Formats: sequence, structure tokens, C-alpha cells
Amino acid sequence: MPHHVHPYAHRIGTLRDWKSRWIAFGAEYQKYLKGDVLLREYLVKRLRGMHVSDIAMERNDKTWKVVIKTARPGLIIGRSGEGAVKLKDEILSRLARWKIPHPKDIKLEIEEVRSPESNAAIVGAMVAEGLEKRMPFKRVIKQMLEKVMANRDVKGARIAIAGRLGGADMSRREHVRAGNIPLQTIRADVDFARERAYLPYGVIGIQVWIYKGEVFAEKPKSGLRREPNIR
Repeated sequence: MPHHVHPYAHRIGTLRDWKSRWIAFGAEYQKYLKGDVLLREYLVKRLRGMHVSDIAMERNDKTWKVVIKTARPGLIIGRSGEGAVKLKDEILSRLARWKIPHPKDIKLEIEEVRSPESNAAIVGAMVAEGLEKRMPFKRVIKQMLEKVMANRDVKGARIAIAGRLGGADMSRREHVRAGNIPLQTIRADVDFARERAYLPYGVIGIQVWIYKGEVFAEKPKSGLRREPNIR
């Protein structure tokens, strides 16, 4: 049997950081975890279609910071920040409805993604939009692969879709690939994401891999020289 490992989890601690950064013990851990999971699920549904790439959370006893990375920050912020204020109020009302204790200070930060075509989550959302518009699935994934490979920092990419493609009675799997994707190399910067396209005849699953090269340790500065070991 194959042993597949999530590319993100495979590199936590070396190239990736945790998406939820907090420490709790005992009963607080259960409350923190419940609030984290419920709020993340709500934001994913609430911000669907706004090309959100990542949602990170940092919290302690006094503050709870939610960082949203998106390629369309204007849709979330709104005119003069009205959208961000409304979203913050919705988060507070949801936490009160779920009866989850939270600090008074809740910060909402929205960061812009500079190159959306090289982000796996945003590419998956673009593919889902194309499929939900009833465009031919082969054209959608091929055109998207060409846009991804047009970026200089992308060394390889793969897009896979599965389900009742084209409305067929039997589900099948299709994929396109370009370049190389070394999944077993720890220092390889591989971005991975899953997405779903909701169609009248069923749900189509989407998987995206984007390889951006290998990440090595920082080299010593040219002015500093290491002294050789002489025994």
C-alpha cells in the first residue's frame, strides 16, 4: 500500500510553520482547539470566492490575532474598511453563539498575496471557479497550468481533478503536469492545496502541487571566513 504524506505536514519545522500558534494545557486546550476549528471552517465558507490562500491564528490570554492572506484584499476590506469591521463583528457574534470564551482584543489582519498564480490554494480556487462556470475541464486545467508555469519562481506543477467530469455517469481522474515535483526531498519547497467544485451533478475534487525550488541554509557572509580546524 502506498504511504502518502501531506507535503505541508512533511515540512513543518524545516520550511513551514504551524498555521495555529498558541499554547494551552488541560481544559483550556479543548476550548482553544474547538474555537480554532470552528472559526477556521466558518471563515473558509464565508470567504469562498475571494481567493484566500491561508488563514493563520495566534492567540494568548489577552489577544487573538487572525491573519488572512488573500489575492483580493479589496473584497474583504471594503470601502474605508467597512468589510473588515463587518467581518470582525460576525466573528464575535459567532464565537458568542458557539459559547467559546475569547479575549476582548481580537485583531483581524489582511495580507495581500503578490503572485497568486504561484500559490496552490488560489490556483485550486481558480480551477473550481472555471469548473463551476461549466467550462470544459481539460481546457481549464491546461490553461491554468500554463499560467502557473509562466512564473519564474515555479519549477514544476501538477493539477489533478477527480469526480463526474463532464457530467459522466462514472467518475474518473484526470491530471496535467509540467516540470518536476520532488515530494520526498525535505528541502524542496512544495506548495499543496485541496479544493472542491460544487456542480449540479456532484462534487469534483481538485488537488494542486506547485514546486518552487530547493531551500538551503543561509550562506555565511563574504566578509566572514571560517578558520580551518588544525589539530
